[in-house]
Amino acid sequence: MDRFVQAVPPPADPYAGDPLLRSWLERVLGPAGHAAAKDRLAALAADVVGPLRAAHADAENNPPRLVRYDAWGARVDRIETSDGWQRQRAAAARHAVVALPYLPDARATWGAAARVVQHALLHLYGPESATFSCPVAMADGAAALLSRPEVDPAVRDAWLPRLVATDPDVAVTSGQWMTESQGGSDLSRSSTVATAAAGGWRLTGEKWFCSAADSAVAVALARPDGAGPGSRVLAPFLVPRYDGAGATAPGIRVHRLKDKLGTRALPTAEIGLRGVAALPLGDPADPGGLARAMTLVVVTRLHNAAAAAGGMRRGLAYALAFAAARTVAGGPLAASPLHRATLGTLAVDAAGAFALAAHAFALLGRVEVGADPFAAAELRIVAPLAKLATGKLAVSSASEYVEAFGGAGYVEDTGVPRLLRDAQVLPIWEGTTNVLALDALRAVVRDDAAGPLLARLDAAQVVARGLSPAMADQLAAATAALRADLGEVAADPTAAAVAGARGLALRMAYALTAALLVEHATTGDEQAEVTARLWARRWLRHDDIAVDAHHHLDVLA
Repeated sequence: MDRFVQAVPPPADPYAGDPLLRSWLERVLGPAGHAAAKDRLAALAADVVGPLRAAHADAENNPPRLVRYDAWGARVDRIETSDGWQRQRAAAARHAVVALPYLPDARATWGAAARVVQHALLHLYGPESATFSCPVAMADGAAALLSRPEVDPAVRDAWLPRLVATDPDVAVTSGQWMTESQGGSDLSRSSTVATAAAGGWRLTGEKWFCSAADSAVAVALARPDGAGPGSRVLAPFLVPRYDGAGATAPGIRVHRLKDKLGTRALPTAEIGLRGVAALPLGDPADPGGLARAMTLVVVTRLHNAAAAAGGMRRGLAYALAFAAARTVAGGPLAASPLHRATLGTLAVDAAGAFALAAHAFALLGRVEVGADPFAAAELRIVAPLAKLATGKLAVSSASEYVEAFGGAGYVEDTGVPRLLRDAQVLPIWEGTTNVLALDALRAVVRDDAAGPLLARLDAAQVVARGLSPAMADQLAAATAALRADLGEVAADPTAAAVAGARGLALRMAYALTAALLVEHATTGDEQAEVTARLWARRWLRHDDIAVDAHHHLDVLA
């Protein structure tokens, strides 16, 4: 008797097979703007389903390796990465995944919406990049930081063109060396010291979690010598990782590579700094150093949201492909009402995460290109909300995707377990859910950031009334409850408000997502309308949407 082998077809082309992505771009960019982006997006999608999928597998199967000493005993601290990792690096540059919003021709074509196109590129590229999306995120954040007017033009001119280059032989990425073992997200306990010396600044300290440790440069936080305690006096520095000959720069010691739950292709290290040469990004004596560094953090938080949403959509695509091929109880798994309900619910969550991430990138573009004060005010609260909500959704969805494959989902060489392992970093990196909830709370109390959010929710109620009175009522009830809660928090930000910050932040994020989906439903697109209605029921009223998700799976997916 022949051994049965389950054939699993690859999922659909991630651009042509994603109607939500295409309809979103059509609405936000307009038909002409979307048409101008199509060739770029189609080219990346073709690479993703071909050579980049193979590069992804190679990088996952050949994780980075730390070589501390050469054959003669000299300390080299060299991180060796796979050919697949290098092919991902080259593709990110070639497709302008980092560079696009900085390119003059892109800004001339799309203006502030160049960030919208970049988000679409990330949505396609990230899920099977072997998490090269991480150095992409940090390179973008470093580029945004270097673009600030306070940065020395000589430093900017030396490194910004390389961070946003589209020639793989020129382009570099950036790491991020901020956290230290004694403090973690509590930056006030940072003990790395920056000392002014002949020939420039030198950093000395220990960095505990250094992502993309093989990158050409890194942004590090340090306390200028003589500065007081706390986090506000910390200053960002650019640290060249290698010397002119390509060897590890003097004073850098790579203690070890992290053995992580996921993101295994990504070299993450513990690094010691011993008088390492560094370039200040702004005046280290300026007490606004941490505020400058937040330019980078906002960008990377948005990339985190994009990674979450992209991973959810690609996981759904794989689960749909498997369901179409797998036979159970005499018929395809895709015909099972219960499985269809599960996949339809996951499709609603993936659409919500996409809308939240895409909106955040649109706001960032308006801040960068038009210096739009309204977008800046809204982004202040949307950035933490998008990151925290999509991170939690990504983990719960990844668990369902693994389960959707049955036993095969638990076997490493299918590649499916990686969906869950890699998703778990998303609620952690760039601030845990609790850290981000407190950030959102500070935005409400200190920056009056609730105003733009509530204004968007109020406007969405009016639009929703013409689509579905029930959906409008759900949105109105959620908005009224939020307005009351936010008013109480602003009036009395006591321990009770802090204790409830996570729940409040998630409610804000879910309501905002409902408003964004309602806005998109004005296109008349059936998928958009069904998604908005089911999201509102699922996350504003906490209804069971299984029956409708089953009936509408073909529309939702």
